Parts: sequence; structure tokens; C-alpha cells
Amino acid sequence: MTVANAFLRLLRSALPLAILYIGKLIIDQVVLLNRSQGDHHHLWVLVAIEFGLAIAADSLSRAIILLDSLLGDLFSNHTSVKIMEHAAILDLDQFEDAVFYDKLERARQQTIGRTILLSQVLSQVQDLITMGFLAAGLMAFNPWLILLLLVAIIPAFLGESYFNDQTYALTRGQTPERRELDYVRYLGASDETAKEVKIFDLSGFIIDRFKQLSNQFYADNKRIVIKRASWGSFFALLGSSGYYAAYVYIIIQTVNGSISLGQLTFLAGSFRQLRALLEGILTRFTTVSQGAVYLRDFFEFFEIQPKIKVTGKPKPFPKVVLQGFKFEDVGFKYLHSERWANRHLNFTLHPGEKLALVGENGTGKTTLVKLLARLYDPTEGRILLDGTDLKEYDLNDLRMNIGIIFQDYLRYQMTFAQNIAVGNIQQKENRELIEIAAKQSLADGLAKKLPGQYDQMLGKRFYEGVELSGGEWQKVAIARAYMRDAQLLILDEPTSALDARAEYEVFQRFAELTKGKSAVLISHRFSTVRMADRILVLEKGELVEIGSHEELLLKGGRYAELFNLQAMGYR
Repeated sequence: MTVANAFLRLLRSALPLAILYIGKLIIDQVVLLNRSQGDHHHLWVLVAIEFGLAIAADSLSRAIILLDSLLGDLFSNHTSVKIMEHAAILDLDQFEDAVFYDKLERARQQTIGRTILLSQVLSQVQDLITMGFLAAGLMAFNPWLILLLLVAIIPAFLGESYFNDQTYALTRGQTPERRELDYVRYLGASDETAKEVKIFDLSGFIIDRFKQLSNQFYADNKRIVIKRASWGSFFALLGSSGYYAAYVYIIIQTVNGSISLGQLTFLAGSFRQLRALLEGILTRFTTVSQGAVYLRDFFEFFEIQPKIKVTGKPKPFPKVVLQGFKFEDVGFKYLHSERWANRHLNFTLHPGEKLALVGENGTGKTTLVKLLARLYDPTEGRILLDGTDLKEYDLNDLRMNIGIIFQDYLRYQMTFAQNIAVGNIQQKENRELIEIAAKQSLADGLAKKLPGQYDQMLGKRFYEGVELSGGEWQKVAIARAYMRDAQLLILDEPTSALDARAEYEVFQRFAELTKGKSAVLISHRFSTVRMADRILVLEKGELVEIGSHEELLLKGGRYAELFNLQAMGYR
């Protein structure tokens, strides 16, 4: 498609000179006929040729526009897919870095704002070829006319280049604030935020912040565009002066009889088209050069590489875990953070063991399970699975053998079945498995109550969608963990939105379904925690106690303190 586009543009670039030259011949033939020296038949042949060339020019232009449109769509789709594919291989902690998000945002912008870049580059080449043909005709008459035109236009090119760099520097510097602007715009008009915006009367606060940011962008942009417009006007004056100086010279030569009326038409038309082409190239040069500059952001994003690497010959996940997961002095620190999220973790998660993690908010419980699933690699220490470092295992195989539901699970605006199938997307068509997973999480009763049952669209974003309560969404999310035959199940605050009875039922079912499998539970409810074989207590990211519920109560340490504090609320 690109080659065809280039070929059509090459043909189109030769037509302006041909049409001008045929026009010259027509005018000269008309002058001869006025002197009774010409041939009427030859005149009409020339008119027919010019008509054919005009039709060909129009047809080629339309074909080029069609190809440009199709290429633009393909480019946008292809680059969007490439960004998603590259984002999929990057590490979780990279997504938690503001600098990374700025790069991602700038890369995303290139899939939309630069879709016509190829078309513009090809248009530049086409116009340059056309200018070459027209310039050859002018140079045959007087080379100084070309020199005059270039002298008038070159300053404008230099000016546009300067202001392109200024605009890019400004836009790049504004990336964090522009992300905030988009976020504020989302807060001010979204179905997900409308409830709190209304109840807390936040609209005034949000609008004021939007105005503050947008007015600052306006002021910064205004300063540059005013300078650009002022200098642009001056450079345009130079270009017009050069054109009319050449035009006057051609007219004088015609009046003196040095050239014919047809030559005057040809030369004036050539010079006028040359000027128009140069102005078009100059205008397009702004967009092309901006596109080329901004594309650096696109390629810069693809230069980001994941830190979690897969070894050359990764080991498959063991079919049966024999020794379990062992943490050896494991510590983890988030990017750009001085504080350790976890430190000096030493314990073993045995095969078939149910381990509960307990601690106040911010003590590193969720970070620990992310390390277990190798969403992060330890900053220090190592995690062993059956005596082998987790880094030696096939990453996809490892994660397929771990079923994990986080407390901030997504509520997909998809069907009921699809919301469960995301737990093992390769089985998205396996309705039997989806329904089994729903029964195991106690979500099947909910599906039967919905109008479309398992094909019911969830969420209010799309037509005929049904919104679920927090507890109902949670049962659907838990079903995702049962979609894969995982050897390790991790539930991070899985029942926070459930009532006491529903929570009890879910964990009774969970205990039955995880017999012979390892499981990690994170919960602030000690009625849930005490069901575990052992309880690991974290404080400031470090392990302070580990043991069964009874052992820890007898010890009278941190766990006993937290348990008694919660128990007091029920007395």
C-alpha cells in the first residue's frame, strides 16, 4: 500500500508541469489563430489533452487520499497494539513510577496525533518532485528566478525549525501537568466519580483546579504562538516580495517582446505554483518536523526494558510442589523510595499449608504476595521454590500455577462469564469451567438471578449493563482464582465487602477447595485468619511473629494485641 501510494504520488507530481505546458501551447495556438496562422484541429487536440490531464490529476489525488486514510488507520492500530504488547512485558513497579507514566502517555499520543505523518512525508516528497519539474522549466528561462525564490523562503524554514523545538520543549515539560489535567477532567465528569463529587460538593474544587491548569497551559502556549505568528508574518512578506519581483520581471520581458504570451502564462503559472508549493512545504514542514521530534518519545518508550528477566533455559513449574516456597532474608524497596516495604523475611510456605498474613495497613502484606507471584523481584535476598530460585522458573508457567485475587481487583465492563474467564483467559470459551468456578466462589446463584445470566453485561458503561453490589462483585472476582488449577492460591482481602455469613461460607468453601494446595490469605478479620495453619505477623515490613492462632495468643505478642483489640469491639 505504501509503495502504491509513493508510485501514484510520483505520477501526480509530474502533472502540474504538463498541464502548465499544454496551457502555454493552447494560448500560443489561440494567438496564432487570431492572426489566421493556426490550426483549429490542433487547438482542440491540445484542449482534449489538458482535459485528460486534469481528470488524471483529480483521480490520482483521490486515490492518494484514499490510501493515506487507510494507511493512517493501519498505523494507528498497529502502534496501539505495539504499545500494549510492550507494556505487557514491563514490570509492575515500572507502572508505579511517575516518570514511566509520562513516557507512556507521550508514546500513546503518537498513535493518534501522528497518524498522518507518513502521508505528510510523502506529500513533501511529491511536492519537491513537482518543484523540481517546475524549477527545470524556470531555469531554462532564467536561473536567477529560482535563486530569488530560495532566498525569500529559506529564512522561513529556519524560523519554523526554531519554533518547532520551542513547542516540543514546552509540551514535553508539561506532560505531568497534562496527565493531571486529564485526571481532573475525568473526576469532574465520570459515572465512577459522580457519587462522591455530589455528596462532598467537589465540583467547584475540581473545576477551579482544571481552570488553573488549563489557563497556565494557555498562557505558555500563547507566548510561543504569538512570537511564531509575528515572525511568520515577516517571513511571509519576504516570500511575497520575492514572488512579485520575479513576476514583474517576467511581465517586463513579455512587454519587450522577449517572450510570448504563452510563455508568460507558463512562467507566471510555474512561479506561482512554485511559491504555493514552497509555502505548502513550509506549512507541512512544521507538522512533519514536530511529528519527527515527537516520535522520539514513541521510540524512547520502546527502549524501556523490564528488569524481571527470564533465564535462557527456564525450568517448568514443578507438577507437584515438594518443599514449598522459602524466603531467605528477602527485602524489597520500591523505585525512588528510601523505605523498605519488606525486610529480612525468613520463612517457608510448606506444600499444602494455609498461611495468613496479618498486620496493620502499610506493613508490606500485599508486597509480600507480589514477590511470591514474581510481580516484583527482591531487592535483596532470594525466594526459592523446591530449592531453586524463582528467577530460574518460566515466568508464565509460574504465574499460571498461582491463582491470585487482589483487594483492588478490576470490575470489567464485560459479561458475567467474561469477568470470571479473565482468571484464565485461554479458557474463555469453556463455559463449563466458568460455571464450575462460579459455583466454587458462590457466584452461580447471582448469575441465575440476572436477566442474561452468564451472558449478562456487567457495569453501567454499556447498553443494558447491570451494576452489582460490592459483595456481588467480590464473589465474581474470587471465581477468577478458581479458573485455573493452581498449586498456590492467594486471596488479598478477598471478603472485605461481604457480610459475616457470606464471608464464612466463602472461606468454608475455600478451605474445602484448597485441600492439598498451598494458600496465602490476607485479612484484617481474625475470624478468617484463625482458619489458617500458621499466621505470619508483619510490622514495618518485617516478620515479628509466626505460628498458629493458639500459639500466638499464648505468646501474648503483637498478634495477641491486635486480636484482643478487635475482640473488644464485639463485647
